[in-house]
Amino acid sequence: MTRTDRKRGRYIKSRPAGQKPQDIAFDATMREAAIHQRQRHADAQERGEATMALELRKHDLQRKVRVRRANNLILFVVDASWSMAAAERMEATKGAIMSLLMDAYQRRDQVGLVVFQKERARLVLPPTSSVDLASRALREIPVGGKTPLSSGLLLAYRICEGARRRDAEVRPLIILLTDGAGNVSMTGMPAQEEAMHIARLLHQANFNSVVVNMEHAAFDRGLANALADAMGAPCFCLPELAAESLVRTVQDGLRLAAGQ
Repeated sequence: MTRTDRKRGRYIKSRPAGQKPQDIAFDATMREAAIHQRQRHADAQERGEATMALELRKHDLQRKVRVRRANNLILFVVDASWSMAAAERMEATKGAIMSLLMDAYQRRDQVGLVVFQKERARLVLPPTSSVDLASRALREIPVGGKTPLSSGLLLAYRICEGARRRDAEVRPLIILLTDGAGNVSMTGMPAQEEAMHIARLLHQANFNSVVVNMEHAAFDRGLANALADAMGAPCFCLPELAAESLVRTVQDGLRLAAGQ
């Protein structure tokens, strides 16, 4: 549950309206005004003015404080470039997406998928809560080629920013599966430097993220950890890459985001 400025949420308490006399809490306003009535009646009589049964003043006005169930946008951003584990990584991601979608409708969550390979990133699954739409979109996803990491991060930024513009209360969570090594640049800047620049942009935009390090422990150069630091994200090395472990990672990420 999160606080909302909309009138659709559940009214839980009130606060002074101040310069926003909207969504007035009449019960709280009456209580606030009631404690001043005796003095106001006395002041009116002293001035020779008629008294009112209830005299309301602007500073009596109280606004409703409402909460509503927040909807999450869980966006998987997956390295689909060539590696021995690319197919395994994609299958685990597909399984996690379908699992999360099974009960996403009741929670008003949406799940999406960005893959990056060859020269650029692609939005394979636009944010949706539809299991049928997801199953059709996820049937065939090619793997192989170079690693346009910065393109994947930039596309994730644009999708999350667009979702937040449409609904200021949406909570995006980016789940990035990568070894952190990019080798395709969009701007002519060194590919790794470009990726780190966009990672910091995601952090500055306050998007919650989780990085899943796909590098084999024996060859880990620390690139995924450095990327996670730039994103302000935790970095996990999953002992077993499977749909179940990815779902647990998402749930942990949502809990961390709610704690913030």
